[in-house]
Amino acid sequence: MNEEIRLKVKDLHGRLLHMWDYLDLEEKQQRLFSLETVMEKSDFWLDREKAQKTIEESNRCKAWLCPYREIKKRFGDVKDLLLSCTEEEDPAFYQELLGELESVEKGVEALELRKMLSGELDESSCYLSINAGAGGTESCDWAAMLARMYERFVAKKGWKIRIVERLDGDVAGIKNILYHVEGAFAYGYCRAEKGVHRLVRISPFDSNARRHTSFASVDVIPEIDEAFVEAIQSEDIQVDTFRASGAGGQHVNVTDSAVRITHLKTGIVVSCQSERSQLQNKETCLKLLRSKLYEKQMTERLEKLAAIGGEKKAIAWGSQARNYVCHPYTLVKDTRTKYEETHIQKVLDGDLDPFIFAFLKECQT
Repeated sequence: MNEEIRLKVKDLHGRLLHMWDYLDLEEKQQRLFSLETVMEKSDFWLDREKAQKTIEESNRCKAWLCPYREIKKRFGDVKDLLLSCTEEEDPAFYQELLGELESVEKGVEALELRKMLSGELDESSCYLSINAGAGGTESCDWAAMLARMYERFVAKKGWKIRIVERLDGDVAGIKNILYHVEGAFAYGYCRAEKGVHRLVRISPFDSNARRHTSFASVDVIPEIDEAFVEAIQSEDIQVDTFRASGAGGQHVNVTDSAVRITHLKTGIVVSCQSERSQLQNKETCLKLLRSKLYEKQMTERLEKLAAIGGEKKAIAWGSQARNYVCHPYTLVKDTRTKYEETHIQKVLDGDLDPFIFAFLKECQT
């Protein structure tokens, strides 16, 4: 093992030891042990709501502990092999080990960045919406491209994604779509995507093959537990039902299963038609309304402190969070962090981690 590799191994060893302390993994391990003891009891499922919350807390602990244990084991394996192997003996295998060491280093960096996800709601699931902006059919198609990008990103993370509401474009694409993204730290990661996304490309809808600029906005709000907001009183809301539209066979044509809820005090309107049951759609609407009310409360609090950041702007020029250029060159550049990637297709296929990590680092400075 040469000196450079030896120093890298020593550095990774020290970072992993330090990480156990500053990520409070000992405390999380003890808490997980306590929760698993509770889950093994025969009466665990008698209170289903309490049981579900216990499982969710257990999964949050595992979301920290399992990646650490995996990366620590991989590091131990590659370190032992590097000690017993030289480049002269087996060059191909040695290079493979160096590749694994580099992969381990990236895994350690990812765990270190998770420390930045220490906000009150960063561990929560979230709602992610995409709205086509200036540009007509072009922007609707761009919104559909972003929807595909986020669906692939979520799949890579192993999270669950569900469409809550969707409105297709008149010619192509999507006018707006609302997702529920369920997974550990979904909000912490996805909040980096909030803002206006701008695309420059040769239009597939222009017979003259001219260059067009399209806009779409992305908004992300955390899924809020009832404890974070005041209880929603029945007299404060207006509930309307209507016939669901879109795919779904005969059911959508004969049943008023879709639900729209208007919060009378604030004017906030939410709707859902993704479930076959009106009751399920209403429950989803109430969860979404809680999230919207929490966002409004937080915004008002920031306004009072004169510390607004990331305010919503018009979905047009001058308000981009990220630019995607397909012509005359290929480049994706985040206007907030200045991070850029020339392989645009890789980004559109859901490889968003470098942009998100750059955003999280920027937030820490």
